[in-house]
Formats: sequence, structure tokens, C-alpha cells
Amino acid sequence: MSLKIENTYDAIVIGSGISGGYAAMELCTKGYKTLVLERGRMVKHGEYPTAHKEMWELPTQNKLSQEELKDYPKQNRLNWWVNQDNKHWINKDTEYNYDDSANRFDWIRGHHVGGRSIMWGRHCYRWSDLDFEANKKEGIAIDWPIRYKDIEPWYDRVETFVGVSGQAEGLAQVPDGKFLKPVPLNCAEQYFREEVAKVYPERVITPGRTANLTEYNPEVHKGLRGKCQNRNRCWRGCPYGAYFSSQAATLPVAEDTGNLTIRPHSVVSEIVYDENTGKASGVKIIDAETGEKLEINARIIFCNASTVGTTAILLNSRSKRFPNGLGNDSGELGHNIMDHHYGMGVYGTLNKFEDTYYQGRKPQSFYVPRCTNLGDKMTERNEYKRGFGFQGTIRRRTDDSTNLLGKDLKDVIFKPGPYKLSMTCFGEMLPYHENKMSLDFERKDKNGIPTIVFDAKLRENEMKLREDGVKVGMEMLEAAGFEDIGYYNSATAPGACIHEMGTARMGRDPKTSVLNKWNQMHTVPNVFVTDGACMTSSGTQNPSITYMALTARAVDYADKQIKAGKL
Repeated sequence: MSLKIENTYDAIVIGSGISGGYAAMELCTKGYKTLVLERGRMVKHGEYPTAHKEMWELPTQNKLSQEELKDYPKQNRLNWWVNQDNKHWINKDTEYNYDDSANRFDWIRGHHVGGRSIMWGRHCYRWSDLDFEANKKEGIAIDWPIRYKDIEPWYDRVETFVGVSGQAEGLAQVPDGKFLKPVPLNCAEQYFREEVAKVYPERVITPGRTANLTEYNPEVHKGLRGKCQNRNRCWRGCPYGAYFSSQAATLPVAEDTGNLTIRPHSVVSEIVYDENTGKASGVKIIDAETGEKLEINARIIFCNASTVGTTAILLNSRSKRFPNGLGNDSGELGHNIMDHHYGMGVYGTLNKFEDTYYQGRKPQSFYVPRCTNLGDKMTERNEYKRGFGFQGTIRRRTDDSTNLLGKDLKDVIFKPGPYKLSMTCFGEMLPYHENKMSLDFERKDKNGIPTIVFDAKLRENEMKLREDGVKVGMEMLEAAGFEDIGYYNSATAPGACIHEMGTARMGRDPKTSVLNKWNQMHTVPNVFVTDGACMTSSGTQNPSITYMALTARAVDYADKQIKAGKL
């Protein structure tokens, strides 16, 4: 990929992760000379240092040493996220810190080409009008400016390219899509599905819908990606390109057009506003290696630096016209930050099927879509709004190897134990104006960029939802005859689920929102925001496939506006 920098491009894309890579591909294939700015280092497909390592080849049993942990005081507060096999994808807090002294915020981030597309969970679920209409029906925050019909064809387009394995279920709350064949449920998971359906037909156990290729389509994948090998090492980076990432999918397509330039080590400090044209003229960057400051011009700008990264840039883009941040006439920029919340779930043992086995380590297991507040009496909950979903797995496990060595240890671990279920609940978080991020302009990092400050927390609705999530999970295990059933409910801080959303929301009215229905700034028409910052509510579904669909839709709109001479 070219590192040559010229003064002017047709388009600039800030960020190279899931939405940034998609924006680059769509722009390049439409003929626009596109510059992708990435604040971190270059990573090309295949440059995944631990992808082929076995656990015993990793230092300290894959855990960080006490000395290494000093670099991750915030990002490893969950005690499991940063490990030897993925530490190279995670920023060190000592190098890029933030302030969450008001309320804890677990901001998990990685600066490198591809961003978190290398280490995402890959679950892909469409939103429905249950999500897009909820704010308006309940009088919460503001109404989404779009509905499912507006984004449905873009889901079709994106899923076909991404490659989403899944099973059609005909559920209104998670519409069916363009699926590859599903990764099948094992016998215990199928049993769980059938037994729960007998008692709770609205609670559906389905194979997880994930961006792992179960089939290879030469017309779509064109030799860039291969089928999933069932290694379950996805967050290390996949050398087969079996799961969707910027490296394996979008950036190679963009590069093949000859229209892509990518510049790593480029810290975007602000977007430059031109008072005369009423548009953005370009961006200012700082070269992270040399300290050189540059200004690069473009006709259109797509902001895809992640929810927090994008909004930090916009807040720092101050001018006479926009003293509180670019496009921030509404005052909503930085507010309404959301995340899914988890840290609650259930577990149990199934003493059946002990004469069976399964092969491989599939990259996902099962999903239970939202099953409360679906608009009918059966699922109505008066004590809280919205809902939750579950992601879980059932595997044969052997846990008892205490104090055993040599042959005795081998004899135990080679004999599989019973099937064990673990099921995590993911809850929706409402958009609260009070939950926000801001900038401290007095405290700056080595590049002169203001410190990001978080002040967000779970509130009463989320706490009541969590209680019911655990209850619903326990009921399902009891209905299926599991034993040794237990639960946990330790509220995680926002950010921990790594589904940050909001802060530059879409809306119908410029007085209450930052973006219009095309992800275009109301007041700066050549700036588009298509990462998680644009979201008006959070839903219960993993959001990345929605970001990609919105991105493809926004690029198509921008292209038509340019060709019509309106942009």
C-alpha cells in the first residue's frame, strides 16, 4: 500500500477498522482517490505474530507478567482482556491514557491498521424496527431518522461481501439475512434448543450469526479469503482470512483499484472548517514518528476512528463558527454515550450425551435473541424498558486435574467430562444525555492532543434489566434439565463490552442531533460519521454489521450528491 502523501484527495477516511475499511473500499471502487489515515502502525494481512503459536509456546501461560501489567492498569481491570497472544493489538495505558475518575469507563482500544477488526467478536445481527422505533414509542431521547426498510438493502449488500454464517429463524426482532451455512449446534446445544422451546417458545437458541466463512464463494471472495479452519484463535488475527477484517477483506479490494493511499502513524488532531464555503477543507495530522504537522485537503471526509476517537477529533475541531466542536450546534456532541453491559449470566451441567464427541474448536456457539418486551403480553416487562440477548456455549469439559502429574494427569484430561454450559447476557443501555465524554484542553498528550474524559454509568433501568436477564437464563437451564445451575451478576462499567455507541447521534432535527439520516453532518455537509458515534440507541445486537451497512449507504449517497453537483 502506498505511503506517498499528496496535498489533495477526493476523500479522506479517518480510521481503518471495520467501518473505516468499508468506507475506503466503497469510495475506491467508485473511483475516488482515497486517503486512509491510521494513527497506529502498519499491519498487513498475515502479519499476526501469535496466529500459529500453541498455548505452551506463549510466555507465562499466556498471562502478562507483573511488570507488563503496569502498562495496562485500566484495560486489564477485567483480568482477562490483555494476554500474551493479543497484547500487540492493545494500546498501553501508559502511552495513551484517559480520565474516568468521575465514573469508571473501560475503553479497550488498539491503534494499528485494521483496528479492532482484527480482534472483534464477529457476531452479526440485523437491527429491526423494534430497535429503530423504540425511542419514539417510549419517549426516550430522540427518534431515529431511519427505519429497517431504509437499511435492509444495505444489510443484504454487506452480508454478501462479509460472509455471515447463520440460520434463518423468521424472528422479527433479528431479521434473517444473506447467510452462509451455519456452524451447526452440537448435540447438547440442539437438545437445549429443543427443550427450551417446549416451555418458552419465544426463547430461541440459534447458531451464532458470525462473520466466519463456512463456504467459499470465488465470485465474492476472489482468492482473498479461505474457509474457517475451526481453530478458535480469531482475536490473534486469521492467516486464512476466514473471518472478516479490514486486512483480509476491504483494504485489499480498495488497494486493487489503484485509488487507495494509506498513511499509518498519522494522528488526526482536527478537521479544518472553511468559513467561506461552509464545508470542511481537510484535516490536520501529526506524524507520530517524526512529529511533523501536516494539513491534507479533500472533497469529502468520512470519520471512522471509533465512537470515542471520532468524537474526540470533532470536539477538538474548534473554530469561530463551531467553538464547541465541529457541527455541534445542538450541544449533543459527546453526549448519549452507550455500550452494551454484561457481567451477568448463568452456567450449569448437562449429564447427558457422554458417549458423544465433537470435532474442532468452532469460533462461536449459540445465540439467544432478545425475548422480552417484544410488543406482546407474553414478553412484556413493566419493570424495565428494552431487552437483552445471550451468547453462550456448551462443551465437554474436564475440570478436575488438581495436583496430578504425568500419566495420572493424562488419564484424566483425555477422558472428557460432562457437557458444561456457559451463557452470558448482553443488555441494552438507554441513551442518557448525562452519560458523556469530553476533552480536558489543559491536559495534553505528547502530540498536543487534549485528554479524553469519561463520565458515564449504568442506571436504574439497566440494573432492573440485569436482574431479569439472570432470571430468564436460570429458567431456561431449569427447563432443559441442567444440574449444578448457578448465576453471576457483577455490573461491568461502560466500555467493557467494546460496543461504544452514541456521542454524535443521527436525528431528524439539527437542534437535537449531529447527523442526518444519511450520516451526514447537518451543518457541515461534506463530513460523514459512520462508526458507532452515529448511533441513536444501542439495541441488544452486536452493532458492527449495522455500522458497515450505514457506511455503504452513506458512501452511495455522497457519491450521488457529488455527481449531482450538490456536494
